[in-house]
Amino acid sequence: MTIILATTTAPVDTTPRDEDLPAPRGVLHDAWVVARRGLIHMKRQPQALADATIQPIMFVLLFAYVFGGAIDVPGGGGYREFLMGGIFAQTIVFIAMGVGMSIAFDRTNKAVDRFRALPISQAAVLGGHAIANLVKSLLPITLMSLCGLLIGWRIRSGLADALVGYALLIAFALAMIWVGVLLGSLVSTPEAVQGIGFVVIFPITFIASTFVPTESMPGVLRTIAEWNPVTTLSNAVRIQFGHPTAAPAPGSKTSSAPTGASMTGNRSLRPNTSTEGSTLTTLRSTRGRNAISSSAMRLRRIVVSVSAAPTM
Repeated sequence: MTIILATTTAPVDTTPRDEDLPAPRGVLHDAWVVARRGLIHMKRQPQALADATIQPIMFVLLFAYVFGGAIDVPGGGGYREFLMGGIFAQTIVFIAMGVGMSIAFDRTNKAVDRFRALPISQAAVLGGHAIANLVKSLLPITLMSLCGLLIGWRIRSGLADALVGYALLIAFALAMIWVGVLLGSLVSTPEAVQGIGFVVIFPITFIASTFVPTESMPGVLRTIAEWNPVTTLSNAVRIQFGHPTAAPAPGSKTSSAPTGASMTGNRSLRPNTSTEGSTLTTLRSTRGRNAISSSAMRLRRIVVSVSAAPTM
């Protein structure tokens, strides 16, 4: 007779203990890991870079060759050099939409939930998106510079001023990236981010000195445009590159608006208030004299015609 003894084994606890987990390496390392993930996605999905490659080049060629001959720059200067500062600013502002859409997409496909389950810093996800898009912003700046050189755009200032101009673009890009981070954190779907971006961000880039001088705008739009940060960035970049600008004239109703010269600190490029005031006074007096002489000429013609008329 064979006796079979049944043996039971206790379940093995496979839950990792705290000492088995890798030691945290800091928020910067975690953010760089998330940023590498975003850069790899850009490499594997090149169509996602259309907003950073095709769109800026399309705007440069469209406005330079189609509308360039119909727009005059106050104070002289070529329109293409005036245009490039605005195209730089517009492309930097559009970065916010791309950041918001990428974060909203990660929220939609539950990637953010998986990140939360990992032993990484909570700030790494947003920081990684910011770093990846900051690296991405260097691509359109480089492509637009090369495209501008092909259409006749040149940097007329020195090397130091040009570097300050590019530094302004990168700093403004970082600010717009965090605007996009906020937008992607508040809106849950990429479609909603795109809709809000076109309703809010798209008009901001056009109600500015991006493509045309603010002097040609109606009163209310001109006031909005001269206080628009996109106008300040556009004029600042133009000043640093030595190109014609369209800053508001002192003495006007919007003379307190920030200008590119005040942003860059270049006092030599700021307009002279006393000279401008005397010029306006001289212009007004000349117009007054011309109006009086024109009225006198008309009155003389009426008197001569009446005297020359045949009597009944």
